[in-house]
Amino acid sequence: MKTNSDTALTFTVAAALIAGVTLGSSPSNVMPVFVDDFADRFDLSSTSAGLVAASQLTAVAITTLLLANRAARPGRVRMARGGLALAAAGFIGAAMAFDILTLIVASLLLGAGLGAVYAASTAALAGAGDDADKTSSIAITGALFASALLLLAVPTVNESAGGGTGFFLLAVCCLPGWFLVGHLPDGPGPASSPCATAPNSASRSARPSALLLVGAGLLMAVTQGVWSYASVLGRGHTGMSASVLSAVLAVSSVVALAGAVAGPLAVKRFGRLRSMAGFVIVEAFSTGLLIVTHSPSLFIATAVIWQTCWLAVLVQILAAASVIDSTGRWVAALSGAGALGGGIGPLAVGAIMDNMGVGVLSILLTAGTLIAALPLLKMTAFSDAAADTASVTPHPRATPAARTISEKPASPAE
Repeated sequence: MKTNSDTALTFTVAAALIAGVTLGSSPSNVMPVFVDDFADRFDLSSTSAGLVAASQLTAVAITTLLLANRAARPGRVRMARGGLALAAAGFIGAAMAFDILTLIVASLLLGAGLGAVYAASTAALAGAGDDADKTSSIAITGALFASALLLLAVPTVNESAGGGTGFFLLAVCCLPGWFLVGHLPDGPGPASSPCATAPNSASRSARPSALLLVGAGLLMAVTQGVWSYASVLGRGHTGMSASVLSAVLAVSSVVALAGAVAGPLAVKRFGRLRSMAGFVIVEAFSTGLLIVTHSPSLFIATAVIWQTCWLAVLVQILAAASVIDSTGRWVAALSGAGALGGGIGPLAVGAIMDNMGVGVLSILLTAGTLIAALPLLKMTAFSDAAADTASVTPHPRATPAARTISEKPASPAE
């Protein structure tokens, strides 16, 4: 079938990016209700529930990382569609699971499929349109609207049709997704980009440094760990019911979409480095407060602030990586590292909650957010330098910075 190679950010391309990012990140975005579902179905402790969540999220992450290089080349549509077919089989298996071992196997299967979708879709972000902040903002905003609907739909389906039915709903969503991802940009960045015209350019051959990937992973471990247990924390501390908390999380996610708009606006006014630093600091302390508060109103307020800042930070990370490397390799690699951290996060948070309590958890995750952001802040500084270079050179994304914050160039085989 003919695939899309146009890099203009048309409506169909935007829809493809939103569908791919939504489905590729669905395990992490819908994990709070999934954790509640399989914890109740199989009577699991926080640590055991975190293990199941970690298996699913880690499968997404490892697959995304392994396919990051492949996603920087043509063939993204085929990769995404194959991943959706595999994921649908995994979702059906998870819905029909009769014990925890079957659930873990199904989680690994669907995670591998969605990892392929996530790699293809996040890599495509770097090649769609000329404004990296706008492209990232549109994709993240649309994906979170769709994820908010899933957050409402999954527990409703589970309550009305029985535990595990929400996985069937995700399997059904793979069908329209299969058609939509057919419009993903199927090649590297714009023709004016050195990545598209010079195979030996630094931005094509360079890789994100290990420190940068660790930072992305740690930041997502904190974020996903808290998000996965947000419903559990809310029920335990505030007394709100599971259905009310699902609605609160869904609504707060929609309200927090302001962060996806505020991020690019703050970049234009203050620069990417100062803007991201401000959002990170607020995010860190709102994370700590969310974990320990017993007030329903304060829980809701901190959830909105936390998610708003996280979205602003996420959009800026993706945009900075797109500026540095328009092939999409950096975006896919950072997304994979983030997904890997997201896989570890629920397991780590569950273990800390069970063994050390929420007070220690609050301190550790606040500090972890600030530490994880340091290499990412360095990347944003280099992306600002790259953007300044673009204004005085004929090569929009030629980036000496890519050499500076990268490991040694990859071999031709990579």
